[in-house]
Amino acid sequence: MNLLERHKSFAKLHEEGCFIMPNPWDIGSAQMMAALGAKALATTSSGHAFTLGKKDMGHVSREEALAHASDIVRATPLPVNGDLENGYGDAPDVVAETIRLAAEAGLSGCSIEDVATSQSDNFYPINLAVERVKAAADAANSLDQPFIFTARADGVMLGVYDMDEAIARVIAFEKAGADAVYVPIPPSLADIKRLCEAVSIPVNALAAGPFVKHSHSEFAAAGVRRISLGSAIARATHRIILDSVSAMLSEGDFSPLGHSISGDEVEKLIEKGST
Repeated sequence: MNLLERHKSFAKLHEEGCFIMPNPWDIGSAQMMAALGAKALATTSSGHAFTLGKKDMGHVSREEALAHASDIVRATPLPVNGDLENGYGDAPDVVAETIRLAAEAGLSGCSIEDVATSQSDNFYPINLAVERVKAAADAANSLDQPFIFTARADGVMLGVYDMDEAIARVIAFEKAGADAVYVPIPPSLADIKRLCEAVSIPVNALAAGPFVKHSHSEFAAAGVRRISLGSAIARATHRIILDSVSAMLSEGDFSPLGHSISGDEVEKLIEKGST
C-alpha cells in the first residue's frame, strides 16, 4: 500500500464504526502490532520519550518526534497518526508548519493538544486554542492528501478544567475545522457519550487508566469512532522491566521472566508486520 492509499484508508476508517489504533514506541513494536491485525497505528509522545531517556510533554523536539514518526511510517504498510503534543510552539503559524512537516514525514493524521507547556495549569485560553486549531485545520486542508487532524482538549485529564469546558472547546474546535476531537480520561463513559453527542465529527477515546475496564463494544455504543492506547502498552512493558529486574536484583528471583515469549515468535511477528 503506497502512502496515498494509506492516507485514504485512514480517512475511510473514520467514516463509520469504531476501530482500535494501538500506539507503538519503536519499529519492532509497530511491526508486531501490524502483524497482530491493527488497521492503523499512532505514535505515543511519552512512549517515544521513554526510549530516549526523556520526560514527556515538552522534552522531545519537533525534529526528534517527526524523525521517530517517519521510522514508524516506514516500519509497516499501515497508516500512522502522530502524537505531536502541542504542535511544538504556541503561535498558530508554528502549529500549521508542524502539520505540513507531519505530512512530509508520511503521517496520515496527527493530534495537537491545548496545553502550552509541561506545566499542567498552563493551557491556552479558548480563543487562542481555537486559533491554533483553525491554523492546523487550514494547513491540513491545503495538503495534496487526505489528513485527519485531531484537536485535543487535555484539561480534564490534568485537572485544569471540567467536562463542560472540554465540551465547549471541542464544539469550537469542530467549528474551526478539526476532523476529529479527543478528550483524554474524562470522568466516566457517560461523559464520553455526552462528548460524542455534542459534536458531529469522530471522537477518539483513550483506553487507559480506569477505562481499561470497558470493552470495545462499550466504547462503540457510546459513539466513539476511534480508540487509542496512548502510552498504556509501553508502560505495561515497563512494568515487566520493573517487576522482573527488581525481583532478580533484590531476591535473586528470575521467575517473572517465565512470562516472556520466544525470540522466534517475536521475529515471525516482526517479519509479518513489516510487509
